[in-house]
Amino acid sequence: MNRTLALSAALTALLAASAQAQSWSLAKAAAPYKGTTVKAIFLDRPGYKAAAALIPQFEKETGIKISFETVPYESTNQRYVLDFTSGGGADLVLTDVVWIGQFADAGWMVPLDKFYKDPKLADPALNLNGFFPVLLNSFGTWNKKIYGLPFDNYSGLLYYNKCTLKAAGFSAPPKSWNELLTTYAPKLTGNGKYGFALQSRRGETQSADSFMRVLWLAGGSLIDPKTFEPTLASAASQKGLQFRQNLMKYMPPGVVDQDHAEVVAAFNNGTVPMITEWSSFYTTITDPKQSKVPANCLGVTTEPVGADGLKPALGGFSLGVNSNSDAKKQAAAYLFLQWITSEKMAKPYVQAGGVSGRQAVYKDPAISSKYLYVAPMVKSWSAGTAVPNFRPRFAEWPQISQIIAENGTKIMLGQLSTAAGAKVIDDQVRSILDKAGYYSGKKAKMQ
Repeated sequence: MNRTLALSAALTALLAASAQAQSWSLAKAAAPYKGTTVKAIFLDRPGYKAAAALIPQFEKETGIKISFETVPYESTNQRYVLDFTSGGGADLVLTDVVWIGQFADAGWMVPLDKFYKDPKLADPALNLNGFFPVLLNSFGTWNKKIYGLPFDNYSGLLYYNKCTLKAAGFSAPPKSWNELLTTYAPKLTGNGKYGFALQSRRGETQSADSFMRVLWLAGGSLIDPKTFEPTLASAASQKGLQFRQNLMKYMPPGVVDQDHAEVVAAFNNGTVPMITEWSSFYTTITDPKQSKVPANCLGVTTEPVGADGLKPALGGFSLGVNSNSDAKKQAAAYLFLQWITSEKMAKPYVQAGGVSGRQAVYKDPAISSKYLYVAPMVKSWSAGTAVPNFRPRFAEWPQISQIIAENGTKIMLGQLSTAAGAKVIDDQVRSILDKAGYYSGKKAKMQ
């Protein structure tokens, strides 16, 4: 009898869930919020232009207005902090992988289960398991709570000019970083051309795209994840920093002042035939209005392997909800971020120039065959290759990033040796972590 009742209850619940799924619609969920304006901060990057192109569709279906302001990346974190601390800010929170601890610990973001557990707001097709786990865990999750859904997603890739490499006698791109340095770069440098370019402008580009990348390729790290002791003086970390110094003679002059736009432009105009850049810049590199590289000459693969194998750069942003916003704006903001990151919108988002964090879209032959970045990116995001802590995911990263940016630049310019620069960074990082309680046991682990 009890078994019969249990089966009956389970069947009733299943039918109720099915009925809810059939009755839920975005328009119906958005009806109470029609006329609401949701404010957002976007970056001047392809993924945001893709989202902007799709926003009219959302607005037409929901009656919710999405108003966004484009802000330079380097000033975005500071802008958020100022807005949050004054009790305001954009309703949609764009969160870098290394900001989520800072924002969540301060209480500036709303845990998303408030919304996805609400049957009136939650799309039954949400499917959180449909995101690449490394993305949802890294960009959206803090202290085992989900604060954001992966939106603008990055994997470090090697873009290369097959025709230039072939003319130099290479039939394939370098497999290892060592091969890139010792074999490819010297042969590809000369007559105003350079073998490689690594975006290294002072700021987060220096600390993340340049400094941290060369640590990982040599098997080094910024800190020990168990003890939190700085490790830049280790042989592996020093090897990585010296590798970058050795590579500089094969990179364009002024590379220390070059950001993504300048490095991508150097590749597009033929000045350099190899760059490690984010997957999100694929549309810029393949845009015939911006690139002189013939379509049949473009190659895309994973980053070269280093001392510990394939450890590609990992970056990206999630979209969350501002805890300062009123309830109506919070709900409207959630409906948009749920929609723009959904499996349903993944294909239109990719076709518009974005990089989705959804696994299913890359299994679509129409997508995987058209976009050269798909196969190496999916490989990079697979278990055991992508590094969730490519940059340490803790609330103190913004302070540490500034220290790395300043002294990493000095190392590249020869104003500090790799050993002296490492000591300056190690001492200051240790001081920051000590004050934050990492050595007293107040913070037991790195998120």
